[in-house]
Amino acid sequence: MNYLAHLHLADVAALPLSGAVLGDFVRGRLEGRFPLMLEKSIRLHRRIDVVTDAHPLVAAARARFDDGARRYAGILLDLIYDHCLALDWPQSQKESLNRFTKRAAAAVSDNDAWRLAIAEPAPSAWRFRRLLLSYRFESGIERAISRVASRMKQPQYLIDAGRDWRAHVPQLRLELPLLMADLERVAREFVAS
Repeated sequence: MNYLAHLHLADVAALPLSGAVLGDFVRGRLEGRFPLMLEKSIRLHRRIDVVTDAHPLVAAARARFDDGARRYAGILLDLIYDHCLALDWPQSQKESLNRFTKRAAAAVSDNDAWRLAIAEPAPSAWRFRRLLLSYRFESGIERAISRVASRMKQPQYLIDAGRDWRAHVPQLRLELPLLMADLERVAREFVAS
């Protein structure tokens, strides 16, 4: 799962939305480093990553990638799932995607949480919201693949692996409601524990 899904799941758990994104940036032990609820939100991000990677639907989706692309399937699936979630948002959520992304971007742009967590300024709310909304479009996913690839030692491998990402969308859209239901249950159980 990428940003949009993590933000949705933190929202389901009523945890700070900034932690849903900071989970990708904070490394190491968390105990006592952050306010309790922010720490719990970062922990939820980590838990969702573990559950997602082990989920049978995700394993089956990875297996549908060609042998050469399978090594990068996890990265690509994170982005494609957010694309599918954005496309189907109106059918699955009460709050509009526009309203949710505005609220989420404002929460994620909280500089206090970012300085505390990684000593860097938070992303601009406007830019972050634009990123989240871009997941609705194929061009947004193409840019996301390029951005992720640019941080890799050998970016061309991810770009090559992602050439046929669109072919996976129909099946993933069918499976995503089942996967999200499981992840929402995990988020609710996590916060209750």
